[in-house]
Amino acid sequence: MQSLQALFPFAATLLGYLIGSLSFAVIVSRVMGLNDPRTFGSKNPGATNVLRSGNKGAAVATLLLDAGKATLPVLLVKWFGKPYGLEEGTMAMVGLAAFVGHLYPVFFKFVGGKGVATALGVLLGINWMLGLATAATWLIVAYFSRFSSLAALVSALFVPAYYVFGDGVAWYLNSVVLFSLCIMSLLLIYRHAENINRLIKGTESRLGQKKAPVTPVPAHPHGHSHGHSHQTGHKSKH
Repeated sequence: MQSLQALFPFAATLLGYLIGSLSFAVIVSRVMGLNDPRTFGSKNPGATNVLRSGNKGAAVATLLLDAGKATLPVLLVKWFGKPYGLEEGTMAMVGLAAFVGHLYPVFFKFVGGKGVATALGVLLGINWMLGLATAATWLIVAYFSRFSSLAALVSALFVPAYYVFGDGVAWYLNSVVLFSLCIMSLLLIYRHAENINRLIKGTESRLGQKKAPVTPVPAHPHGHSHGHSHQTGHKSKH
């Protein structure tokens, strides 16, 4: 029985990964008869891109399910794991596995989302105060900057710091939990590489901003460009 018990943490972590691999942006879109979110907008299978389909209900459902699929396995280990030798470290690894599953889902050719909602789900499962502090950070940065990606990046940087500073106040620091949070934060930043590039260039779209206001209608408004083409036409004749 003891040798079997040694396998439980690995089994729980694998199960966490498989649950995390359920890409709800794709599943919800299919169920609701919407276009596959991997084929339009940012091509990112996440709630923000589902929102671009114009269906707010689908976006909210995606957000809640993407967060919930990480919170659930973490809480299951937290509440029922002890008799099976599943301690706090396993809880953190299960959360990290669910997050990695979202980024690289085995059921969807390893093409996943950026993981913001799923990361929040992990944090809420580990400790609701940690999740709340991170969500508040996201909201504050998003409100003042109007950049969803910048809010996610700042929040990712703050997560390990919040966990360290909360030691002895809201929880007791566990090195495996800290390690998992650091890996999660680094992966979040890595997955936002394109957004970082656009933020630096000043081309990142802001919250509430219509995606690229149907850029220049083909370059021949009446008058000017017509006149120009006549001119060039004249030149070629002579």
